[in-house]
Amino acid sequence: MLRPLKVGITCYPSIGGSGILASALGESLANKGHEVHFISYERPVRLPIQDNNLFFHPVKINDYGLFKYPDYTLPLSVKMAEVAQSASLDILHVHYAVPHATAAVLAKQMIPKTSSLPKVVTTLHGTDTTLLGQDPAYGPAINYALEKSDAVTAVSHFLAHETRRIIGTQKPIDVIHNFFEPKASLKSRAEIRAQLGLKQEVLLCHASNLRPLKRIDRLLAVIAGLKTQLPFKLLILAGSDFTVYEAQLDNLKLNNAVIIMENITNIEDYLNASDIGLYTSDSESFCLGILEAMCYGSPSVSTNVGGIPEVIEDRVTGFTCDPEDLNGLIKATSCLIDNPSLRAEMGLKAKKRAASLFSSQTAVAAYEAVYRRVLN
Repeated sequence: MLRPLKVGITCYPSIGGSGILASALGESLANKGHEVHFISYERPVRLPIQDNNLFFHPVKINDYGLFKYPDYTLPLSVKMAEVAQSASLDILHVHYAVPHATAAVLAKQMIPKTSSLPKVVTTLHGTDTTLLGQDPAYGPAINYALEKSDAVTAVSHFLAHETRRIIGTQKPIDVIHNFFEPKASLKSRAEIRAQLGLKQEVLLCHASNLRPLKRIDRLLAVIAGLKTQLPFKLLILAGSDFTVYEAQLDNLKLNNAVIIMENITNIEDYLNASDIGLYTSDSESFCLGILEAMCYGSPSVSTNVGGIPEVIEDRVTGFTCDPEDLNGLIKATSCLIDNPSLRAEMGLKAKKRAASLFSSQTAVAAYEAVYRRVLN
């Protein structure tokens, strides 16, 4: 029988696909008997508070006057080395190449050669390749961190291809798609819809960290352009401050059509109350929000960028359109709103696709296989 592993995980702890995926992976590994240590400046928002096999190690960031900007990479690497030694970690699994993989590589250099060195597994989520990878101030450091990693994974075939193209790494990249394991809803669909003030409205849902590439301006333009037979509302589950978009809400007269909720952790309740996902990004390596909607039987309308075609089967589990095709996005969204039978049919197929291709069982086993491979 294979022994349980000791895994250190570092991620951005805020609302975002990488932090959500890392938290879910850590929780799943702990449930399977592995010992998991999270190392970050804050506790990830979706990480359970109590679990016998889950531990959290905060990184203290000092704001010395000597530095114009506070440094995170160095204190993170020191904490990684400290935890790796004290907990005898087998694996340092870092999500995002910058600064986490660079810190992990440095941490290994600080550990005395008399100690057992952890293997470094780096998971790429998107902007570390598509944005920072093209920046001459970061690209060489990212390439170095990937080459020094013991294994590299990416959340989509699109991202793996882009990493090779942009960064030029020769490192093999394992593609392990994101997964989502829904927890039991705390409130019923009827309770949440009543809380949101809904009656017969079709509820569209968008969940993201609102970064510029999510194109919230385009999202609101789609809502403003809808002319449907059935009433609808849009719920935005915002992982950051929505204030910057409030003027557009006013200009488009959408205040009564849009519901904003910030920093929601019990996302399952709201997914269960929703009917359609709506995503209008300029770039996505995977788009976890679409998968979350699929798990609750909701088809999505989305732009056809990046790794999204690996998630949505166009005209089967949802609709995809070119980013600049605003009319196409409006027509597809209107079609799903006004056709409950089509919505239900696509939603059922979406749920089955999520279960067959993007389950926690499949993804967690794939990560475990990577861990075992590099250890051997």
